[in-house]
Amino acid sequence: MSILPGTSPDSLTEDRLKQHVADELERGRSRSIALTTDLLDEPELLAQHSTLMSPLVWDLAHVGNYEELWLLREAAGIQAMRPELDDLYDAFEHPRATRPSLPLLRPAEAGDYIALVRRKVLDALDRLRLDPGRELLDSGFVFGMVLQHEHQHDETMLATHQLRRGDPVLPASDALPAPSALITRAEVLVPAGPFPMGTSADSWALDNERPAHQVDVASYLIDTVPVSNAAYRAFVEAGGYDDERLWSEAGWDWRCRSGKRAPAFWLREGGTWLRRRFTRVEPLPDEEPVQHVCWFEADAYARWAGRRLPTEAEWEKAASWDAASRTKTRFPWGEDAPTAERANLGQARYHPTAAGSFPAGAAPCGALQMVGDVWEWTSTDFTGYPGFRAFPYREYSEVFFDQGYKVLRGGCWATDPLACRTTFRNWDHPIRRQIFSGFRTARDA
Repeated sequence: MSILPGTSPDSLTEDRLKQHVADELERGRSRSIALTTDLLDEPELLAQHSTLMSPLVWDLAHVGNYEELWLLREAAGIQAMRPELDDLYDAFEHPRATRPSLPLLRPAEAGDYIALVRRKVLDALDRLRLDPGRELLDSGFVFGMVLQHEHQHDETMLATHQLRRGDPVLPASDALPAPSALITRAEVLVPAGPFPMGTSADSWALDNERPAHQVDVASYLIDTVPVSNAAYRAFVEAGGYDDERLWSEAGWDWRCRSGKRAPAFWLREGGTWLRRRFTRVEPLPDEEPVQHVCWFEADAYARWAGRRLPTEAEWEKAASWDAASRTKTRFPWGEDAPTAERANLGQARYHPTAAGSFPAGAAPCGALQMVGDVWEWTSTDFTGYPGFRAFPYREYSEVFFDQGYKVLRGGCWATDPLACRTTFRNWDHPIRRQIFSGFRTARDA
Protein backbone atom coordinates (compact mmCIF):
# COMPACT_ATOMS: atom_id res chain seq x y z
CA MET A 1 0.00 0.00 0.00
CA SER A 2 1.38 3.42 -0.95
CA ILE A 3 2.17 5.90 1.81
CA LEU A 4 0.87 9.45 1.58
CA PRO A 5 3.43 12.24 1.18
CA GLY A 6 3.81 14.00 4.49
CA THR A 7 3.41 10.81 6.54
CA SER A 8 5.63 10.84 9.62
CA PRO A 9 8.65 8.56 9.11
CA ASP A 10 8.48 7.65 12.79
CA SER A 11 5.39 5.51 12.15
CA LEU A 12 7.13 3.21 9.63
CA THR A 13 9.24 0.07 9.94
CA GLU A 14 12.68 0.24 8.28
CA ASP A 15 11.55 -1.76 5.24
CA ARG A 16 8.47 0.40 4.73
CA LEU A 17 10.50 3.54 5.33
CA LYS A 18 13.01 2.53 2.63
CA GLN A 19 10.19 1.89 0.18
CA HIS A 20 8.63 5.23 1.13
CA VAL A 21 11.96 6.99 0.53
CA ALA A 22 12.37 5.31 -2.87
CA ASP A 23 8.82 6.26 -3.88
CA GLU A 24 9.29 9.84 -2.72
CA LEU A 25 12.62 10.18 -4.54
CA GLU A 26 10.89 9.15 -7.75
CA ARG A 27 7.90 11.42 -7.16
CA GLY A 28 10.10 14.44 -6.40
CA ARG A 29 12.32 13.86 -9.43
CA SER A 30 9.32 13.48 -11.72
CA ARG A 31 8.16 16.87 -10.54
CA SER A 32 11.57 18.47 -11.15
CA ILE A 33 11.75 17.08 -14.68
CA ALA A 34 8.17 18.15 -15.39
CA LEU A 35 9.12 21.75 -14.50
CA THR A 36 12.28 21.80 -16.61
CA THR A 37 13.34 19.49 -19.44
CA ASP A 38 9.82 18.18 -20.10
CA LEU A 39 8.50 21.72 -20.42
CA LEU A 40 11.02 24.05 -22.04
CA ASP A 41 13.73 23.90 -24.69
CA GLU A 42 17.42 24.45 -24.03
CA PRO A 43 17.59 28.26 -24.53
CA GLU A 44 14.72 28.78 -22.08
CA LEU A 45 16.32 26.46 -19.52
CA LEU A 46 19.68 28.24 -19.78
CA ALA A 47 18.15 31.73 -19.72
CA GLN A 48 17.91 33.84 -16.60
CA HIS A 49 14.30 34.99 -16.48
CA SER A 50 14.98 37.34 -13.56
CA THR A 51 18.13 38.34 -11.69
CA LEU A 52 16.26 37.23 -8.57
CA MET A 53 16.34 33.62 -9.77
CA SER A 54 18.74 31.05 -11.18
CA PRO A 55 18.45 29.59 -14.68
CA LEU A 56 16.15 26.59 -14.37
CA VAL A 57 18.90 24.22 -15.48
CA TRP A 58 21.05 25.41 -12.55
CA ASP A 59 18.33 24.34 -10.11
CA LEU A 60 18.03 20.97 -11.86
CA ALA A 61 21.74 20.14 -11.65
CA HIS A 62 22.01 21.62 -8.16
CA VAL A 63 19.47 19.18 -6.68
CA GLY A 64 21.49 16.31 -8.18
CA ASN A 65 24.77 17.66 -6.82
CA TYR A 66 23.23 18.12 -3.36
CA GLU A 67 21.90 14.56 -3.52
CA GLU A 68 25.33 13.23 -4.49
CA LEU A 69 27.00 15.13 -1.65
CA TRP A 70 24.66 13.98 1.10
CA LEU A 71 23.30 10.58 0.03
CA LEU A 72 26.33 9.16 -1.76
CA ARG A 73 29.37 10.79 -0.19
CA GLU A 74 28.20 11.50 3.37
CA ALA A 75 25.68 8.72 3.97
CA ALA A 76 27.07 5.90 1.81
CA GLY A 77 30.77 6.84 1.81
CA ILE A 78 31.03 6.77 -2.00
CA GLN A 79 33.78 8.77 -3.68
CA ALA A 80 32.81 11.98 -5.46
CA MET A 81 31.62 11.36 -9.02
CA ARG A 82 32.21 14.85 -10.39
CA PRO A 83 33.93 16.99 -7.77
CA GLU A 84 34.44 19.78 -10.31
CA LEU A 85 30.71 20.46 -10.14
CA ASP A 86 30.72 21.25 -6.43
CA ASP A 87 31.77 24.87 -6.88
CA LEU A 88 29.39 25.53 -9.80
CA TYR A 89 26.38 24.35 -7.84
CA ASP A 90 27.29 25.73 -4.43
CA ALA A 91 24.54 28.24 -3.65
CA PHE A 92 26.85 30.18 -1.33
CA GLU A 93 29.69 30.57 -3.79
CA HIS A 94 27.73 32.18 -6.60
CA PRO A 95 24.81 34.65 -6.20
CA ARG A 96 21.82 33.96 -8.41
CA ALA A 97 22.46 37.01 -10.56
CA THR A 98 25.87 35.67 -11.66
CA ARG A 99 24.98 32.03 -12.30
CA PRO A 100 24.24 32.40 -16.05
CA SER A 101 27.92 33.29 -16.58
CA LEU A 102 29.09 29.96 -15.13
CA PRO A 103 29.96 26.97 -17.35
CA LEU A 104 26.75 25.20 -16.39
CA LEU A 105 25.83 21.72 -17.53
CA ARG A 106 23.52 21.93 -20.51
CA PRO A 107 20.08 20.40 -20.02
CA ALA A 108 20.85 16.97 -21.56
CA GLU A 109 24.09 16.66 -19.60
CA ALA A 110 22.40 17.80 -16.40
CA GLY A 111 19.70 15.19 -16.95
CA ASP A 112 22.29 12.44 -17.45
CA TYR A 113 24.18 13.51 -14.32
CA ILE A 114 21.20 13.58 -11.98
CA ALA A 115 19.93 10.27 -13.39
CA LEU A 116 23.29 8.59 -12.69
CA VAL A 117 23.32 10.00 -9.16
CA ARG A 118 19.81 8.68 -8.60
CA ARG A 119 20.67 5.16 -9.78
CA LYS A 120 23.60 5.04 -7.36
CA VAL A 121 21.43 6.43 -4.54
CA LEU A 122 18.81 3.71 -4.98
CA ASP A 123 21.53 1.06 -4.98
CA ALA A 124 22.98 2.55 -1.79
CA LEU A 125 19.55 2.74 -0.15
CA ASP A 126 19.18 -1.04 -0.49
CA ARG A 127 22.47 -1.60 1.34
CA LEU A 128 22.32 1.12 3.97
CA ARG A 129 20.93 0.50 7.43
CA LEU A 130 18.89 3.41 8.76
CA ASP A 131 20.92 3.18 11.93
CA PRO A 132 19.82 5.02 15.09
CA GLY A 133 23.52 5.02 16.02
CA ARG A 134 24.29 7.36 13.10
CA GLU A 135 22.45 10.63 13.51
CA LEU A 136 22.50 11.33 9.78
CA LEU A 137 20.78 8.00 9.03
CA ASP A 138 18.52 7.75 12.08
CA SER A 139 14.96 7.25 10.76
CA GLY A 140 16.32 8.14 7.32
CA PHE A 141 16.87 11.80 8.27
CA VAL A 142 19.37 12.54 5.49
CA PHE A 143 16.96 11.15 2.88
CA GLY A 144 14.19 13.32 4.28
CA MET A 145 16.48 16.34 4.17
CA VAL A 146 17.38 15.72 0.52
CA LEU A 147 13.76 15.09 -0.45
CA GLN A 148 12.65 18.35 1.16
CA HIS A 149 15.54 20.20 -0.50
CA GLU A 150 14.43 19.08 -3.96
CA HIS A 151 10.82 20.05 -3.31
CA GLN A 152 11.97 23.47 -2.09
CA HIS A 153 13.81 23.94 -5.37
CA ASP A 154 10.75 22.80 -7.30
CA GLU A 155 8.84 25.60 -5.59
CA THR A 156 11.66 27.97 -6.53
CA MET A 157 11.32 26.78 -10.13
CA LEU A 158 7.63 27.68 -10.04
CA ALA A 159 8.56 31.17 -8.85
CA THR A 160 10.92 31.39 -11.83
CA HIS A 161 8.08 30.33 -14.13
CA GLN A 162 5.94 33.10 -12.64
CA LEU A 163 8.65 35.65 -13.52
CA ARG A 164 9.20 34.21 -16.98
CA ARG A 165 7.76 35.97 -20.07
CA GLY A 166 6.73 34.31 -23.31
CA ASP A 167 4.24 31.66 -24.32
CA PRO A 168 2.34 29.89 -21.51
CA VAL A 169 3.62 26.42 -20.65
CA LEU A 170 1.84 25.66 -17.37
CA PRO A 171 -1.86 24.78 -17.08
CA ALA A 172 -4.33 27.65 -17.30
CA SER A 173 -6.79 26.12 -14.86
CA ASP A 174 -7.74 22.95 -13.05
CA ALA A 175 -10.89 20.97 -12.56
CA LEU A 176 -10.39 20.52 -8.82
CA PRO A 177 -13.19 22.02 -6.73
CA ALA A 178 -12.18 23.09 -3.24
CA PRO A 179 -14.58 22.25 -0.40
CA SER A 180 -15.67 25.47 1.30
CA ALA A 181 -16.84 26.40 4.77
CA LEU A 182 -19.43 28.87 5.97
CA ILE A 183 -17.35 31.54 7.70
CA THR A 184 -19.34 32.69 10.71
CA ARG A 185 -16.48 34.53 12.43
CA ALA A 186 -13.91 36.86 10.89
CA GLU A 187 -11.46 36.01 13.68
CA VAL A 188 -10.97 33.28 16.26
CA LEU A 189 -9.73 33.47 19.83
CA VAL A 190 -6.62 31.62 20.94
CA PRO A 191 -6.58 31.46 24.76
CA ALA A 192 -3.56 32.50 26.81
CA GLY A 193 -1.11 29.94 28.11
CA PRO A 194 2.05 28.00 27.32
CA PHE A 195 2.47 25.56 24.48
CA PRO A 196 5.41 23.52 23.10
CA MET A 197 6.81 25.42 20.11
CA GLY A 198 8.96 23.55 17.59
CA THR A 199 9.68 19.84 17.80
CA SER A 200 12.17 17.39 19.24
CA ALA A 201 10.28 14.31 18.09
CA ASP A 202 9.75 14.63 14.33
CA SER A 203 12.62 12.71 12.74
CA TRP A 204 12.53 14.63 9.46
CA ALA A 205 12.19 18.08 11.02
CA LEU A 206 15.06 20.37 10.04
CA ASP A 207 17.46 21.97 12.48
CA ASN A 208 15.70 25.36 12.71
CA GLU A 209 12.50 23.61 13.89
CA ARG A 210 14.33 22.19 16.90
CA PRO A 211 14.26 21.80 19.85
CA ALA A 212 10.76 21.89 21.28
CA HIS A 213 10.51 24.56 23.96
CA GLN A 214 7.75 26.05 26.06
CA VAL A 215 6.48 29.47 25.01
CA ASP A 216 3.89 31.35 27.05
CA VAL A 217 1.59 33.32 24.76
CA ALA A 218 -0.97 35.92 25.85
CA SER A 219 -4.49 35.51 24.47
CA TYR A 220 -5.08 36.96 21.01
CA LEU A 221 -7.44 36.88 18.07
CA ILE A 222 -6.30 35.80 14.62
CA ASP A 223 -8.04 35.96 11.25
CA THR A 224 -10.09 32.88 10.46
CA VAL A 225 -8.80 32.98 6.87
CA PRO A 226 -5.92 34.65 5.03
CA VAL A 227 -6.44 38.21 3.75
CA SER A 228 -8.18 38.02 0.36
CA ASN A 229 -7.55 39.88 -2.87
CA ALA A 230 -10.78 41.81 -2.31
CA ALA A 231 -9.72 42.93 1.16
CA TYR A 232 -6.27 43.89 -0.03
CA ARG A 233 -7.68 45.73 -3.04
CA ALA A 234 -9.68 47.89 -0.63
CA PHE A 235 -6.39 48.90 1.02
CA VAL A 236 -4.89 49.76 -2.38
CA GLU A 237 -7.92 51.78 -3.48
CA ALA A 238 -8.07 53.61 -0.15
CA GLY A 239 -4.60 55.02 -0.86
CA GLY A 240 -2.73 52.71 1.49
CA TYR A 241 0.43 52.89 -0.61
CA ASP A 242 0.46 56.69 -0.32
CA ASP A 243 -0.09 57.01 3.44
CA GLU A 244 3.31 57.13 5.12
CA ARG A 245 1.70 56.68 8.55
CA LEU A 246 0.83 53.06 7.70
CA TRP A 247 4.38 52.04 6.89
CA SER A 248 7.42 51.30 8.99
CA GLU A 249 10.39 53.54 8.29
CA ALA A 250 12.12 50.79 6.29
CA GLY A 251 8.85 49.90 4.56
CA TRP A 252 8.20 53.47 3.46
CA ASP A 253 11.74 53.70 2.15
CA TRP A 254 11.14 50.50 0.13
CA ARG A 255 7.80 51.83 -1.17
CA CYS A 256 9.36 55.12 -2.28
CA ARG A 257 12.44 53.55 -3.86
CA SER A 258 10.52 50.77 -5.61
CA GLY A 259 7.55 52.87 -6.71
CA LYS A 260 5.19 49.95 -6.01
CA ARG A 261 1.48 50.66 -5.68
CA ALA A 262 0.01 47.13 -5.67
CA PRO A 263 1.09 43.50 -5.20
CA ALA A 264 3.45 41.99 -7.75
CA PHE A 265 1.78 40.92 -11.00
CA TRP A 266 -1.35 43.04 -10.44
CA LEU A 267 -2.40 45.19 -13.41
CA ARG A 268 -5.13 47.79 -13.77
CA GLU A 269 -7.08 48.51 -16.93
CA GLY A 270 -9.58 51.28 -16.38
CA GLY A 271 -11.56 50.27 -13.32
CA THR A 272 -10.69 46.57 -13.62
CA TRP A 273 -7.95 44.77 -11.74
CA LEU A 274 -6.13 41.93 -13.51
CA ARG A 275 -3.22 39.70 -12.61
CA ARG A 276 -0.50 37.99 -14.60
CA ARG A 277 -0.21 34.32 -13.69
CA PHE A 278 2.34 32.17 -15.48
CA THR A 279 2.39 34.56 -18.49
CA ARG A 280 -1.42 34.68 -18.83
CA VAL A 281 -3.38 37.81 -17.88
CA GLU A 282 -6.72 37.12 -16.17
CA PRO A 283 -9.26 38.90 -13.96
CA LEU A 284 -8.16 39.24 -10.36
CA PRO A 285 -10.15 36.67 -8.35
CA ASP A 286 -11.54 38.55 -5.35
CA GLU A 287 -12.08 35.44 -3.25
CA GLU A 288 -8.53 34.07 -3.35
CA PRO A 289 -5.95 34.95 -0.69
CA VAL A 290 -3.70 37.75 -1.85
CA GLN A 291 -0.24 36.53 -2.87
CA HIS A 292 3.03 38.06 -4.06
CA VAL A 293 3.07 40.67 -1.33
CA CYS A 294 6.24 41.45 0.61
CA TRP A 295 6.49 41.75 4.38
CA PHE A 296 6.41 45.55 4.23
CA GLU A 297 3.10 45.45 2.33
CA ALA A 298 1.58 42.95 4.74
CA ASP A 299 2.70 45.05 7.71
CA ALA A 300 1.21 48.25 6.21
CA TYR A 301 -2.11 46.54 5.44
CA ALA A 302 -2.34 45.24 9.01
CA ARG A 303 -1.90 48.78 10.37
CA TRP A 304 -4.52 50.11 7.95
CA ALA A 305 -6.93 47.43 9.22
CA GLY A 306 -6.18 48.38 12.85
CA ARG A 307 -4.43 45.08 13.44
CA ARG A 308 -0.94 43.58 13.25
CA LEU A 309 0.88 40.56 11.87
CA PRO A 310 0.94 37.56 14.23
CA THR A 311 4.18 36.58 15.84
CA GLU A 312 5.67 33.27 14.77
CA ALA A 313 4.70 31.75 18.13
CA GLU A 314 1.11 32.99 17.74
CA TRP A 315 0.93 31.53 14.25
CA GLU A 316 2.21 28.11 15.35
CA LYS A 317 -0.03 27.97 18.41
CA ALA A 318 -3.11 28.81 16.34
CA ALA A 319 -2.16 26.16 13.77
CA SER A 320 -1.24 23.29 16.05
CA TRP A 321 -2.39 23.63 19.66
CA ASP A 322 -5.59 22.10 20.99
CA ALA A 323 -6.26 24.02 24.19
CA ALA A 324 -9.03 21.63 25.28
CA SER A 325 -6.93 18.47 25.14
CA ARG A 326 -3.59 20.25 25.67
CA THR A 327 -2.05 18.45 22.70
CA LYS A 328 -0.03 19.64 19.74
CA THR A 329 -0.41 18.19 16.25
CA ARG A 330 1.83 17.91 13.19
CA PHE A 331 -0.87 19.41 10.99
CA PRO A 332 -3.80 21.65 11.94
CA TRP A 333 -6.28 18.76 11.64
CA GLY A 334 -4.14 16.18 13.46
CA GLU A 335 -1.36 13.71 12.71
CA ASP A 336 -2.65 12.26 9.43
CA ALA A 337 -0.84 13.26 6.23
CA PRO A 338 -2.37 16.00 4.05
CA THR A 339 -5.06 15.05 1.56
CA ALA A 340 -6.92 16.95 -1.16
CA GLU A 341 -9.83 17.45 1.26
CA ARG A 342 -7.67 19.16 3.88
CA ALA A 343 -5.32 21.55 2.12
CA ASN A 344 -4.23 23.05 -1.18
CA LEU A 345 -0.66 21.73 -1.45
CA GLY A 346 1.68 20.02 -3.87
CA GLN A 347 0.98 21.95 -7.07
CA ALA A 348 -2.39 20.22 -7.46
CA ARG A 349 -3.56 23.67 -8.53
CA TYR A 350 -1.50 26.56 -9.85
CA HIS A 351 -3.15 29.16 -7.63
CA PRO A 352 -4.59 29.60 -4.14
CA THR A 353 -8.14 28.48 -3.46
CA ALA A 354 -10.88 30.77 -2.15
CA ALA A 355 -10.42 32.06 1.39
CA GLY A 356 -12.61 29.82 3.51
CA SER A 357 -11.82 26.55 1.77
CA PHE A 358 -11.06 23.16 3.33
CA PRO A 359 -13.16 22.96 6.50
CA ALA A 360 -11.74 19.45 7.05
CA GLY A 361 -8.33 21.07 7.50
CA ALA A 362 -9.40 23.46 10.25
CA ALA A 363 -7.14 24.02 13.24
CA PRO A 364 -8.53 23.35 16.75
CA CYS A 365 -9.04 27.11 17.24
CA GLY A 366 -11.20 27.24 14.11
CA ALA A 367 -8.73 28.94 11.76
CA LEU A 368 -8.75 27.69 8.16
CA GLN A 369 -6.04 27.25 5.51
CA MET A 370 -3.16 27.53 7.93
CA VAL A 371 -1.38 24.97 5.80
CA GLY A 372 -1.33 25.46 2.02
CA ASP A 373 -2.59 28.17 -0.36
CA VAL A 374 -0.14 30.97 0.56
CA TRP A 375 2.93 31.30 2.77
CA GLU A 376 2.02 33.61 5.62
CA TRP A 377 4.31 36.39 6.82
CA THR A 378 4.78 36.72 10.57
CA SER A 379 6.22 39.65 12.51
CA THR A 380 9.17 37.59 13.75
CA ASP A 381 12.80 37.84 12.71
CA PHE A 382 14.43 34.54 11.75
CA THR A 383 16.74 33.19 14.43
CA GLY A 384 17.44 29.96 16.28
CA TYR A 385 15.36 28.55 19.09
CA PRO A 386 16.83 28.23 22.61
CA GLY A 387 19.17 25.24 22.48
CA PHE A 388 19.50 25.35 18.68
CA ARG A 389 22.20 23.13 17.18
CA ALA A 390 23.20 23.35 13.53
CA PHE A 391 22.80 19.96 11.85
CA PRO A 392 24.13 18.70 9.56
CA TYR A 393 25.62 21.96 8.23
CA ARG A 394 25.52 25.62 9.28
CA GLU A 395 24.50 26.91 5.85
CA TYR A 396 21.03 25.40 6.00
CA SER A 397 19.83 27.76 8.74
CA GLU A 398 22.39 29.28 11.07
CA VAL A 399 24.10 31.63 8.62
CA PHE A 400 20.72 33.34 8.03
CA PHE A 401 19.97 33.99 11.71
CA ASP A 402 19.67 37.61 12.83
CA GLN A 403 20.31 38.98 9.34
CA GLY A 404 17.00 40.79 8.85
CA TYR A 405 15.02 37.87 7.41
CA LYS A 406 11.34 37.50 8.35
CA VAL A 407 9.67 34.17 9.08
CA LEU A 408 6.90 32.77 6.88
CA ARG A 409 4.73 29.84 7.90
CA GLY A 410 2.26 27.31 6.55
CA GLY A 411 3.38 26.51 3.02
CA CYS A 412 1.48 27.40 -0.15
CA TRP A 413 -0.22 25.75 -3.10
CA ALA A 414 3.25 25.07 -4.60
CA THR A 415 4.68 23.48 -1.42
CA ASP A 416 4.89 19.71 -1.35
CA PRO A 417 3.21 18.00 1.63
CA LEU A 418 6.53 16.39 2.47
CA ALA A 419 8.04 19.86 3.08
CA CYS A 420 5.16 21.27 5.12
CA ARG A 421 4.01 20.88 8.73
CA THR A 422 3.00 23.20 11.55
CA THR A 423 6.59 23.47 12.80
CA PHE A 424 8.17 24.11 9.38
CA ARG A 425 9.89 27.50 9.09
CA ASN A 426 10.52 29.47 5.92
CA TRP A 427 12.28 32.82 5.79
CA ASP A 428 13.02 35.57 3.30
CA HIS A 429 13.97 39.22 2.94
CA PRO A 430 11.09 41.59 3.81
CA ILE A 431 11.19 42.97 0.24
CA ARG A 432 10.59 39.63 -1.51
CA ARG A 433 7.45 39.39 -3.65
CA GLN A 434 8.17 36.69 -6.24
CA ILE A 435 7.47 34.02 -3.63
CA PHE A 436 3.90 32.77 -3.15
CA SER A 437 3.41 34.82 -0.01
CA GLY A 438 0.32 36.21 1.68
CA PHE A 439 -0.68 36.76 5.30
CA ARG A 440 -3.37 36.93 7.93
CA THR A 441 -3.64 39.48 10.72
CA ALA A 442 -4.07 39.34 14.48
CA ARG A 443 -4.83 41.55 17.46
CA ASP A 444 -4.50 41.40 21.22
CA ALA A 445 -7.54 39.95 22.98
